[in-house]
Amino acid sequence: MVLYLTGLATLLLTALSLGPSFAHVLEALPRLTRWSPELWRETTVFNGQFALFAIVGGPLDVAAILVAFFLAYLLSNEKLAFRFCLAGAALMAAGLMAWFAIVAPANSELATWQPGPVPGDFDAVRLQWEIGHMVVAALKVLGFVFLGIALLIPSLDARNR
Repeated sequence: MVLYLTGLATLLLTALSLGPSFAHVLEALPRLTRWSPELWRETTVFNGQFALFAIVGGPLDVAAILVAFFLAYLLSNEKLAFRFCLAGAALMAAGLMAWFAIVAPANSELATWQPGPVPGDFDAVRLQWEIGHMVVAALKVLGFVFLGIALLIPSLDARNR
């Protein structure tokens, strides 16, 4: 029962963590190609559009990673499932590390922006911010896939016996 509930919690937390990241991907094309620099800056920096992404998303990311590593521990006697689960947990952790390496520095720059003229480094910061979120989402998608496979393997093994 613990394994079942931990697997369910892992998939749920991973899916909830992936949601905001995938939303960034869905928004990226128009934000990069159609939005004026002023609109991008107003929505991203000054009006708190993404405040809940940090307040809710950050703890979800950490919880998804911790529960996924706990699930790997629970699956340690199932070699193949354990390996997929460990890889999935590591990919989720890599997503968070990518956020800190790519997005957080852009966020730090955005925090210095003031109303008025668009900063000269706008294009570079915007691109780093948008691409950073795409990288994070890609790693989380892969993590979710690996975790799902890890949970399916024991069932598939039991059917083949």
